[in-house]
Amino acid sequence: MKKITSVMLPALLVVLAACGEGSKQGQPAGAAAPPPEVDVVTVAPSNAAVTRDLPGRITAVRVAQVRARVEGVVEKRLFVEGSDIRAGTPLFRIEPRVYEASLSAAEANLAAARATFERYRPLLEIKAVSQQEFDAAAAAVKQAEAALAKAKLDLENAVPTAPISGRIGRALVTEGALVGKGEATPLATIEQLDPVYVDFTESSTELLRLREAIKSGRKKRSDATRVALVLEDGRPYAHPGRLLFSDLSVDPATGSILMRAEFPNPDRELLPGMFARVRFPESVVSGAIVVPQRAVQMSPQGQFVTIVDKEGKAAPQPVKIGGMSGGDFIVTDGLKGGEQVIVNGLQKARPGMPVKPVPWAPAAAPAPTAKQGD
Repeated sequence: MKKITSVMLPALLVVLAACGEGSKQGQPAGAAAPPPEVDVVTVAPSNAAVTRDLPGRITAVRVAQVRARVEGVVEKRLFVEGSDIRAGTPLFRIEPRVYEASLSAAEANLAAARATFERYRPLLEIKAVSQQEFDAAAAAVKQAEAALAKAKLDLENAVPTAPISGRIGRALVTEGALVGKGEATPLATIEQLDPVYVDFTESSTELLRLREAIKSGRKKRSDATRVALVLEDGRPYAHPGRLLFSDLSVDPATGSILMRAEFPNPDRELLPGMFARVRFPESVVSGAIVVPQRAVQMSPQGQFVTIVDKEGKAAPQPVKIGGMSGGDFIVTDGLKGGEQVIVNGLQKARPGMPVKPVPWAPAAAPAPTAKQGD
């Protein structure tokens, strides 16, 4: 048995070696993975609008507080809380019986005053009454007419209506509550939410620096009044707005200037009190190099971008950033124009690694919807 094993073992090793050589010959020699694709943008000098993002608060264009103009007990609420209403919509019904009685009394007094006046008219011609008595009768008619007008107004005010169109909040009183007793009791609040205002502030120091840069010729004044809005979660708002005004004086407490922009709000996405950032153009820079914000990276040595060099390899390039142009950075040093800057695929583009540049196609922004009522 030992002799058979010793004879077969060398033959088995020869067969295994031959199989290994056959498998190596089946693989292609020198195969290498293709270079990874990266999205690039070719930068070039151009006129860029320098934008700034300033914090602001959203406020309603109109705010109306509905108050009780007459005294009485609230009988019924006539609106749905949180709904959109039109101007003139009845909101509450205050007990009207007292005012109905006052109206009937005013109508009776006016009828009596007119009857007296008409009776005195022929008597004045025959000198049966004096001119003074006739004038008093005429004045009584006017007083009765005024009392009737007030009685009608009080009866109308027993059903408070919406002074403006907008969205009404919660009711501040309930059925059975006594309102108008010595004060104009608040009943509800209505806010007009389309469009809305965004109030924001700019530092007076930054404004002086901008004016100096414009005066020296480094920047040009931007005449655009179109502004954009960035929401609390970082999303850009779909509808552009317009700059309305900047205040005429500086707030001594904060050293800033109040500014206001107006934005359409057809979907009621913007609510009063929300925080947002207003992005507005403050100047124009000639011959500026602009790169997407995502292309700029940070290192202990400073900011840099990754470019595709002449050999088709990824190479880091230090840059200096001088401001924002919308969602992009303005590069003041490090790029001259013509460089291919990597925007997407940075995790695959290590320094010195060959890459395949592909033109970057940024995602299109959602088209704004038409404003309701236009």
